[in-house]
Amino acid sequence: MSTNTADIGLIGLAVMGQNLALNIADHGYTISVYNRDPEKTRKFTAHCKENEPSAAKLKGFEDLATFVLSIKRPRKIVLLVKAGSATDVTINALIPFLEEGDIIIDGGNALWTDTIRREKELKAKGLEFIGSGVSGGETGARFGPSLMPSGTRKAWSSLEPIWRDIAAKVDPRTGKPIEGAEPGKPVQGGFSCAEYIGPDGAGHYVKMVHNGIEYIDMQLICEAYWLMKNLLGMRADEIGKVFEEWNKGELSSFLIEITGDILQQKDPSGDGFLVDKIMDAAGQKGTGQWTAANALELGSPANAIAAAVFARALSTVKDERVEASTILKGPTIKLEADREKLIEAIRNALYCSKICAYAQGFQLMDKAQVAYNWKLNFGEIAQIWRGGCIIRARFLQKITDAYALDSRLKNLMLDPYFTEALDEGQESWREVVSLAVRNGIPAQAFCAALSYYDGYRSATLPANLLQAQRDYFGAHTYERTDQPRGQFFHTDWPEPDRPQLKV
Repeated sequence: MSTNTADIGLIGLAVMGQNLALNIADHGYTISVYNRDPEKTRKFTAHCKENEPSAAKLKGFEDLATFVLSIKRPRKIVLLVKAGSATDVTINALIPFLEEGDIIIDGGNALWTDTIRREKELKAKGLEFIGSGVSGGETGARFGPSLMPSGTRKAWSSLEPIWRDIAAKVDPRTGKPIEGAEPGKPVQGGFSCAEYIGPDGAGHYVKMVHNGIEYIDMQLICEAYWLMKNLLGMRADEIGKVFEEWNKGELSSFLIEITGDILQQKDPSGDGFLVDKIMDAAGQKGTGQWTAANALELGSPANAIAAAVFARALSTVKDERVEASTILKGPTIKLEADREKLIEAIRNALYCSKICAYAQGFQLMDKAQVAYNWKLNFGEIAQIWRGGCIIRARFLQKITDAYALDSRLKNLMLDPYFTEALDEGQESWREVVSLAVRNGIPAQAFCAALSYYDGYRSATLPANLLQAQRDYFGAHTYERTDQPRGQFFHTDWPEPDRPQLKV
């Protein structure tokens, strides 16, 4: 590949980087690739020559300067390296070889505040920076991810044709993902799951919230599985068939689909099912924690998302839990229930909790756009999550429809479709939560979602007493229900006969 002939460059040849590079090449773009370990570059390019039809569109470089010179101006260089300091090191190594107007695209799971900082720093040097969420895992990167880019409109206009081409596609008539992509045969047509999100860190922020929702979505599914296993004594494969059936209806999603597959996978190393041999200690990479922490920072009530993060944290103290199980006692499971009716109740509880989980995610993004001076299009965000990403689901079309009906919708639960769904499912939901509590089966996410629903629908809450306590010990003041909002008062509580002070 001679100087200035590549349409785009990519740095970082771990699995995600390799797959995204092949996706770009499959769509007819010439791409230069570089990795700090030249052996990895050599192995990847050799593999492509032997196995990939689009290998001629891909060229590996072992020298950073030569790599940069191979790309057409304005250069577009995608980074798929570890988030954090590794990204900064890579950017700093690139800068001496770049020219004014060149564009760096960070496709890693960066903290959005880092993206804001990096864009400012690079703008001062005459360079453009795009922070782009990339969701879909290895398969998504290879055959069509969900892409959430942010930066200047000028930078996006340069990257847009490539990003739209390589993204997952959704049928604009049905809202359903277009499936069946094969290597070397990119899917044409359909709505592209790549859309400009906003300035500076908006793209990485939306990807972070996507991951926070992913945490609660997965936890809810796990709790549904655990309830069927413990309340009904069902085998893994029996539960897997239930998930298969659920995937045909309103719960249809990638996560429900793979859960059905996982639960029916036999143990290749012995008898029984593989899921029963997997250690119950879950890992996490931090994006769920970031979501929960930011919700706290902005005062957004994302308690169900936080519950999912804490559930993972609790799972990691396996040895402590094993010891505690011999000391701390709970109730003996006593259940006389119609199996099919209880399974249907769990399905309803899962769907209602899922509505609350997504409501919390979108409520958080609504607060964030005010705090960070963004203007987010929630209908479009739901649409680009419809294909390619981990939380892709039929359900997301209902969210797009909700914002099409009311672009200023304050909470998804207030949309007529979701209001009706919650009303129809809440009796089952409450019964399932009650059964879990009475029988000592942990269901953190189900319980947190129901508490959120009940709290949000309550015209009054016990926070009046809480605010009185704050005023008593800290003179934090309070508002009165018989006075206009925004007027604050303080009482000298040890001497209540003293007149209230208007503050």
